[in-house]
Formats: sequence, structure tokens, C-alpha cells
Amino acid sequence: MTDGNKKIFISDYELKQMVESGQQIPDNAIISPLSKDWLEYNSNSKKENNLNESDLRNQIVNIGIRLYALGFVPATDGNISARLSSDTFLITPSGMPKGNINPYDITKMTMSGQVISGKKPSTEYNLHATIYKEWPCAKAVVHAHPPVATAFACCGRDLSEPLTSELVITLCKIPLAPYATPGTNDVSASVRPLLRKHNALLLANHGAVTYGNSLEQAFQRMETVEHFAKIALNAETLGNKQNIDESK
Repeated sequence: MTDGNKKIFISDYELKQMVESGQQIPDNAIISPLSKDWLEYNSNSKKENNLNESDLRNQIVNIGIRLYALGFVPATDGNISARLSSDTFLITPSGMPKGNINPYDITKMTMSGQVISGKKPSTEYNLHATIYKEWPCAKAVVHAHPPVATAFACCGRDLSEPLTSELVITLCKIPLAPYATPGTNDVSASVRPLLRKHNALLLANHGAVTYGNSLEQAFQRMETVEHFAKIALNAETLGNKQNIDESK
């Protein structure tokens, strides 16, 4: 008799094969965070497409206020975006505090970099466009500079140790992308190899970027990145840190 409680890992490829053939996913299955995004994207695609531009502008403003309150985007740091279509997205403007923007400040532009309306876009617009191109499930992107996570990035450290089950379940691992000068196309080149395997990245000597099926999900993932960075730092300070068995 098969132990129904024993966890089984299903790869991204196997999961898509099961869904496309109509097979039910076992309750004891372990799937990657990106597979979870893919499942959610497919089940909620109609709902997501019904979000209008005005709603997304207001949500970006709300996320900006919350990021600023947490100290993740001091001064004019950071940027937030939301996909509108396969070729267009909204992004916060350049040089404005994220805690003090209004919906009409937000830039509407194409994936190729053409501004449709609004102010001058964030200098990191190409990073956002690259994520949308590489990962079609992504509906929103948050780039911020959470202090502890950024400190890890400045020390050449990723956040990949399985110290908590919450991290393994929600983000799996948070790799470190090589350093690239902020605001240049080099940033996109540095993250591109990692985008299809992760939904949160550290940027060496720079900050962090998260993405998801909604602005709220991308924001919460940024919160998780910083929360885990604090746990990792405290665990190292206390000593005798112990990783969990990811097979359980």
C-alpha cells in the first residue's frame, strides 16, 4: 500500500503534462513556486485580464506606499510595474518617492521601451520588460532595496539555505544575480538566466526583485525576502543554525 502522506516531487514538465492530460495533482505533491504561479495563472487568467488600467494604477500607488513605510524604497529608490498586455505595462516614474506618487504619475509604455503616456519611466524599465518577456505568467514586478537582503547581496551572498519551511514553500531559493550597473541593459542580462527558475532574486550590490501573478503577490514576496534575510542573519549571529530536510 502506498503511503499517502509521503511527499512526491513533480517537476515543472511533469506538472504541465498532467494538467494538459486532465490528470489530478495529488494532495501530497511538491511542486516548485514557479509551477504554482503557472497553475494560478492558468486558473485565474480571465480574472487577471479583467483588471483595468485604472485599478492597476491605484494598486501600484498602494504598493508604493507600503514599500516606503517598510523602509524598502528610501528617497526615490525602487520601482513597481504591472503588465497591461503582451506588449504594454505600467511602471513608476523616474526620480519620484514611491510613497508619494499618484495614479497619473505612472508611466504607460511598451516592452520595447516606447513611452505611450505619463512621465519619464524608471531607469530600470528594461529589467521589468525582460521579466515579462521571459516569464509570461508574471503580471507584476517589484524592485526594492530592503536593507538586510541588500546587505547579503553586497556581501556576495544568496539566500538559498532551507532554514524555514515558509521560504521553501513560497520562494524555494533566492539566488544572487551577478553585479550589473543599475539602469543599464546589463541588469537584464545578469538576471535573464535565473528568471525561469525563480520568482525572487537578489541583485549583487544593488537590491532585490520579485514578481508574481499580481501586484500583491509580488509585494508579499519582497516582504518574504527581507523577512528571511533577517532570520538568516540572526541565525548566523546566534550560531548552530540548522537547515531543514527539504524532502519532508
